[in-house]
Amino acid sequence: MLLKVTFLGTSGTVPSPNRNLPSILIQFEGTRLLFDCGEGTQRQMMIAKTGFKIDSVFITHTHTDHFIGIFGLMETLSLNERSERLRIFVPNENLNFFKKLFLMFGYENLGYPVEIYGLKDGDAVDFGKFKVLAFKTDHIVPSLGYAFIERERPGKFDRAKAEALKIPKYMYSKLVKGETVEVDGRKITPDMVVGPKRKGRKVVYTGDTRPTERTVEVAKDADILIHDSSFTSDLIDWAIKTKHSTAREAAEIARRANVRKLILTHISARFSKDVSPLLNEAKEIFEDVIVAEDLMSIEVKYRD
Repeated sequence: MLLKVTFLGTSGTVPSPNRNLPSILIQFEGTRLLFDCGEGTQRQMMIAKTGFKIDSVFITHTHTDHFIGIFGLMETLSLNERSERLRIFVPNENLNFFKKLFLMFGYENLGYPVEIYGLKDGDAVDFGKFKVLAFKTDHIVPSLGYAFIERERPGKFDRAKAEALKIPKYMYSKLVKGETVEVDGRKITPDMVVGPKRKGRKVVYTGDTRPTERTVEVAKDADILIHDSSFTSDLIDWAIKTKHSTAREAAEIARRANVRKLILTHISARFSKDVSPLLNEAKEIFEDVIVAEDLMSIEVKYRD
């Protein structure tokens, strides 16, 4: 099953010639989710050829560099004659703020339904084969991070064992689904031919935040952790004051959470020409790390 992460915007606060404002698109099979929607996101989507078939949008907080692009995107969806509903999820503390803002924009007259929901720490949005978990982060304003969590998959089917037990092929799918079947008076249970369930994939996006224990908890064993990395450690005082993270701090979170790969994002304009200070600092703590670039796509593979 395809799971792809596309970075539509990777800058911090203000854009640069090479970096747009924050936005990440996650595609799972035919479902596309947008996490934050900075100004110019829809143009980035055109360049990346992601299409506009967005199911839901998840906003991390009320700073405009993370959501102002959604209004242009919604208008474009209307002009494209969208009919399917668009769900927008925001921190619960800001639900009324966003509802008033969208009402002023005229979201009720777009020609398709727009639904706005507030989420709090621990809330999950169920998409069937996966869920999106909201978790509390530590920024200047109420903020959330989001974790894409794929549900467990069935274990591997052992065809050789099934053939040895003389199980008809038409019964294979039932066993994979966890059903017990009967063959010549014998009960065949799934555990006889199907291995243990396999973990799904996990991608965690923090948005703007200081390092937190909650992030470590949620990101435990994640395939990808996308973490705020606005500054290097020489600017730690400024990071603390503005409630952002340094590359070293992001790497420490990744190491403690035992993630597979760390991707640094929300890159300050001071590193627009050279991100090596961020990368080198993080690599001192955690080896498998890269700095996000606009329009970069990563396909998340199964570990098994």
